[in-house]
Amino acid sequence: MEAVKDGVLLYDRHSIQELNWPDTEYGRYAQQYISAMLEHPAEHFIANVQTTVKVVVVDGLPVPITVNEAEYANSYVCSPYTHYVSYASEELALLNNRLLEGTLSVILRGMGFLLRAARFNRVVQVNNWLLSTNLYPPVSPGQLLKVIDFLRSEYPGYTVLLRSLSWETSGALLEALEGYGCKWVPSRQIYLLQHPTGSKAKWLVKRDRALLDKHGYTVEAPGQITAEDVTRIVELYELLYIHKYSEYNPQFTEAYIRLALEKRTLHIYGLRKNGRLDAVLGFYSREGAMTAPLFGYDTSLSQPLGLYRMLSAVLIDLAGSRGQLLHESSGVGQFKRNRGAVAATELSAVFDQGTSRLNRCSWSFLGWLLRRVGIPLIQKLKL
Repeated sequence: MEAVKDGVLLYDRHSIQELNWPDTEYGRYAQQYISAMLEHPAEHFIANVQTTVKVVVVDGLPVPITVNEAEYANSYVCSPYTHYVSYASEELALLNNRLLEGTLSVILRGMGFLLRAARFNRVVQVNNWLLSTNLYPPVSPGQLLKVIDFLRSEYPGYTVLLRSLSWETSGALLEALEGYGCKWVPSRQIYLLQHPTGSKAKWLVKRDRALLDKHGYTVEAPGQITAEDVTRIVELYELLYIHKYSEYNPQFTEAYIRLALEKRTLHIYGLRKNGRLDAVLGFYSREGAMTAPLFGYDTSLSQPLGLYRMLSAVLIDLAGSRGQLLHESSGVGQFKRNRGAVAATELSAVFDQGTSRLNRCSWSFLGWLLRRVGIPLIQKLKL
């Protein structure tokens, strides 16, 4: 092991073989996923991520961390600069207001210079699975604070960051982190679905589901998706999330998809017609919630075909059959609202004490700007 303090252990790629993984569902999942991420560089699995992956163990519970210095071209899953500057700059086009876009573009450019000077990407991220949404393991508030204590000692001068928090999903953790001295920085508006309620939502999901039979698609479960589909799965994901949305989304490689299929780190389902895979989703579950970081379809096919609607209906049905909260991430807000999802503000917890004054001021200014301008604007436009 690399380090130990107050019962918190730290392992890296050289010492990971010494770790005794807990014999639990989460422990087995963590072993399969994290061991692979330590065996190879991160970019072997996610092409636009450069980071150092390690694992902290608190009271026997393994939690992945990532350590970065700069890497400003990284995907937002490892780069707060990319999330708040690069990706945000691309999103301005959604405002459909040239004056507002121009004003905010100037603000973002200026903020970019400030954040680079502040070494904004010098961060240690806790519970970072390198995904758009990091669902949390069964970690208690006290255990999480022990981890932060340890990382402050092990990485002096670094910001400690925890993404994917909201009052709706992580209320107890947020209260503890707030008491500890963390800053709250809004990250995005997300959508949560317990199950479709109301006649309109149920009718829409039923109508979306009916498209499967109408267009002759069959839903294939994980056992029916094979290694022969790997290249097509990467293509379908990239068509939607990279080419249509943003190159700053995590760029999954074929190695990542093979890992998901072989070790079931994602439950992958697909829509197939006449032998061809035209849509795919991959989800994972944790502590009564599930989310699908892998989602894609053939965007070259006609939009009236409704592949996105079919795939969404399959995901909603899977969540319902498992009795789990569906974390639908961000985007396509009106579509998700119409089908019963509820909007929530996702936050990042930031502990920046011990960093430079410029870095602390940058995080404070960013939090203020997003609370006063960013989130209200997103809520108003229902993005």
